[in-house]
Amino acid sequence: MSDLRRVSPEEAQRLIADDGYQYVDVRTEAEFAAGHPEGAENIPLMLSSGGGMTPNPDFKRVVAAVHPTDAKLVVGCKAGGRSLKAANELIAAGYTNIVDQRAGYDGARNSFGQVTEKGWRDMSLPTTTTAKAGNTYAELKGRAS
Repeated sequence: MSDLRRVSPEEAQRLIADDGYQYVDVRTEAEFAAGHPEGAENIPLMLSSGGGMTPNPDFKRVVAAVHPTDAKLVVGCKAGGRSLKAANELIAAGYTNIVDQRAGYDGARNSFGQVTEKGWRDMSLPTTTTAKAGNTYAELKGRAS
């Protein structure tokens, strides 16, 4: 969608610090637990299953339970693919202040696995392995019940 603004990790951090945006990490619960931007919420677009990754049927419902459609959200993932898809899904659902953070947490890579743009983690931006109270997927999903 042409309405989607895509920003670097540094730009995403500025939006969060200066403009009141909330970082929504759409990676799996395990990826989130291994490290994430400080203050991020975890609402996975895809879920890990025995056969790989499957779409999370509750993704939009949980986002809607936690954030109104005019909420300022930065959407991020591992390398930029899932967040781009999630951001477009949210815009299609009526969200008006969605920003996609390019390069994700680990960095964008080319077909040879080489980093083409550093991600959040490698830009020395604030990270943690401890979720802020209320920001885990289990807690956020509970609010949607």
